[in-house]
Amino acid sequence: MEKLTQQIRETAKKLLAEKKVDLVVGFAQGSLPLRSTPYFARTPEQAENLIWSSTCENNLANYLRKRGEKVAVIAKGCDVRAIVGLIKEGQIVKENLYIIGVPCAGMIDRKQINAAAEGKEILAASDNGSEILLKGKDFEKTVAKQDVMFGSCKTCQYNNPVIFDELLGEKVAAREANYADIEAFEALSDEERRAFIAKEMSKCIRCYACRQACPMCYCSECFVDCNTPAWIGKSAKSIDDNALFQAVRVFHLAGRCVDCGACERACPMGIKLSLLTRKMVKDVKELFGAEAGVNLEDPPALNTFKFEDKEDFLL
Repeated sequence: MEKLTQQIRETAKKLLAEKKVDLVVGFAQGSLPLRSTPYFARTPEQAENLIWSSTCENNLANYLRKRGEKVAVIAKGCDVRAIVGLIKEGQIVKENLYIIGVPCAGMIDRKQINAAAEGKEILAASDNGSEILLKGKDFEKTVAKQDVMFGSCKTCQYNNPVIFDELLGEKVAAREANYADIEAFEALSDEERRAFIAKEMSKCIRCYACRQACPMCYCSECFVDCNTPAWIGKSAKSIDDNALFQAVRVFHLAGRCVDCGACERACPMGIKLSLLTRKMVKDVKELFGAEAGVNLEDPPALNTFKFEDKEDFLL
C-alpha cells in the first residue's frame, strides 16, 4: 500500500506541476485509524497528502459531475464504472477528466473490524495486503482482510478499472459472477419476501444518506422532495412510504447501478439495500444482457431495443 501511495503522490504532483489538470480528487488519511476522507489537491504540495489504503471506500465519481475545470481522479473499479455511466449521461465531459486507475482487491468494513476487536478501542492499524493488524491499549489482533471486506467487494467482478488514462499498481484477479444472496432471496415465498422487506423498511429514518451517497442519484429535484404533486408521505413512520421510496429509487437505477455498495455503506440503520439494487442488476443482466458502466460504447440498457431481447417479462 505504501508503494502505491507513493506512486499516486508522484503522479498527482506531476500532473499538477505540469498544469495538465487543475485538481486531483483522491483520498487523505482520516482523523482516526481505519478512516480515510475524500481529498482535493490543487497544488503539488497538497498532493503529498494523498493516500491509498483498504479504507478508501467512497465512490469518488460523486465529486466529478458538472465541473468546468480539468480534473484527475484516483479511481478504483466501481468508481470508473460510475464515471463511464455519468459520461454516457452527459454529466461528465470525458475530455476534462484524467483517470488514474487503481486495481482494488476490496475495501474493509469498519463495523466488521470493530466486531472482530470485540468493541475495544483501536488506536492503530496496519495493512500488509492480506491481513489487517489492529492495536489497542491492551490488545493486538490480526484479522484476514477477506473476512472483513464489504459485501459489495466480495462479489465485485470489476476489480480493475475498465477505462483509464494511467494505471498504477498491479492488476488483480477478477471474480466470477456471484448472486447467491439474490438467489436465496428469490427462493423465498411472496409472504417471506414481504415480511423481510417490511422488517428492513421499518428501520428507515428517511435520512436519504443512500441517495446522497449514490453517484447515479443526481436529479435536481428528487421525487420525495416534490410538493406539487406530493408523490410520497414525508414521515419515516410509514413502512409503505419507506418501501415506496426505496422501490422507486431502485427502479430509477435500473440499468444504471454499478453495484458499488455506496448506498448500503451510507445507511446508518444497517438496511440491506444491496438486496434490492443487486436484484435489479441481476435482472437487467439476465433480461437484456447488459451491465452498467463496463464500456463507453454500449447504450444504456433501457435506452435501446434489440430484436433478440428475451421479453420474458412482457404479458
